[in-house]
Amino acid sequence: MSRTTMPTGAKTRLMSELKTLRKENWINFEDDDSTNLLKWRFALMVINSDSAFNGGYFRAEMVFSDDYPYSPPKFRFLIPITHPNIYADGRLCISILHTPGEDRMSGEEASERWSPLQGAESVLRSILLLLDNPEINSPADVDASVLYRDHRDDYNSQARATVERSRESIPTGFVMPKTFDPAPPPKNDEDADFWAESGDDDFDFGGSDSDEDDADMDDDDEGDDEDGSDDEQEEK
Repeated sequence: MSRTTMPTGAKTRLMSELKTLRKENWINFEDDDSTNLLKWRFALMVINSDSAFNGGYFRAEMVFSDDYPYSPPKFRFLIPITHPNIYADGRLCISILHTPGEDRMSGEEASERWSPLQGAESVLRSILLLLDNPEINSPADVDASVLYRDHRDDYNSQARATVERSRESIPTGFVMPKTFDPAPPPKNDEDADFWAESGDDDFDFGGSDSDEDDADMDDDDEGDDEDGSDDEQEEK
């Protein structure tokens, strides 16, 4: 479906979510602003020194339906990843991407599955968490699940190899972030110049001229009182 025939609700929602995600430093949209609103291609970056996938630049795809957000998006990685909850084709086995409602067969509660209150960002953050905390009791890749459970060193070794392979897709000139926190704003040198050029003479925090005039008037009044006292003593 083209953007001109996309339902207004879905279009407005997706435009807003896309704009917000473009500001995050753990996701990189390699295309320009002409992104197809119903099909996003981007890279998720793992920024976690404790993760076996730390430093990974994992290209992925997310596809939305016309009735979004009432139906969940579809997600898949575009690079093979050995992980208990990732299928061979890059799709994920994760509750938040399952259709709304409780599933008694799987044991998933409605609160764990997709709902219109969810969004693309909550899905992507859940996926990043899943990379480091796989659910081995309901695996998409049984062999990876066994490897993770029984041979963690071998699993971590394969994860690091996947990271190195993923980094081959980093665009030229792109700098991988090392923290989730955005860089601090640049220091404003104009403020420093302002205070450096301002001397003490530029600021007078003392009394005003009217205060000095009042003080002089008080002195004159005291002088008059003293003169009046002397005259009274002479008359006596």
